[in-house]
Amino acid sequence: MRVDKFLKVSRIIKRRTVANEACDKGRIAINGKIVKASAQVNVGDIMEITIGEKVIKVEILKVDDKHITKDDAPLMYRQFD
Repeated sequence: MRVDKFLKVSRIIKRRTVANEACDKGRIAINGKIVKASAQVNVGDIMEITIGEKVIKVEILKVDDKHITKDDAPLMYRQFD
């Protein structure tokens, strides 16, 4: 699954266009490498999302193209504190 789509489906970022812009500005990294919106997300990847001065670090637990409900979205990733 593409990074921008994963961010939208998992509801980390609410809109795919916003996720795409974040990738274009170099604010998304997977396993320590800055990625573009078209990069693929795999189970076990560590993603870092920079929003302002805040960095959100998550581990990808599930990649699913099917319709994900609001309740199931948080099961797709685990956030580090």
